[in-house]
Amino acid sequence: MTDKLFGGPAIFLDRSDINTDEIIPAKYLTEVTKEALKPYMLEDLNLENFDPKGDKLKNARVLVSRENFGCGSSREHAPWVFEVNGVHTIIAQSYARIFRQNTFNGGMLAIELPKADLDRLFALEKEGEVGISVDLDGQNVIATAGGKTETYSFDLSPFDKALVQAGGWVDFADTRY
Repeated sequence: MTDKLFGGPAIFLDRSDINTDEIIPAKYLTEVTKEALKPYMLEDLNLENFDPKGDKLKNARVLVSRENFGCGSSREHAPWVFEVNGVHTIIAQSYARIFRQNTFNGGMLAIELPKADLDRLFALEKEGEVGISVDLDGQNVIATAGGKTETYSFDLSPFDKALVQAGGWVDFADTRY
């Protein structure tokens, strides 16, 4: 069973099509440990008012974005850089298929919310710092900011849920094979 925290302070990246080169630049793919990737998370992301070295990103445990998150190459390094930085929950409208599966394979959550729910979640950010908790069993995201609380339901296949609960594909396979 996993001991990862699914929730915490959130960072919002209000853009679609954030690709794997922006998540972890290709020049770092020669690193041989996940830990070596840590300082380069989102280093090449060009987004207004975003600081890849700022405290907001360093303290984030949840990342919220728009559609087609993780598009580009199929590198496993993209979810790894989030994992090594303590970001175990990503919320978006949709994901590139391979990025999404690599996230679950690592025991992390890739939650999909419809555009209307994401719009409400992004609006909540205007109330102040957003804290998010995830009820994995109930499949709900609970977001709080400025005294307001919003709840969003999400769907997760039994297999993806089992991967997350096991802590990832390797741990899942070890308990079954």
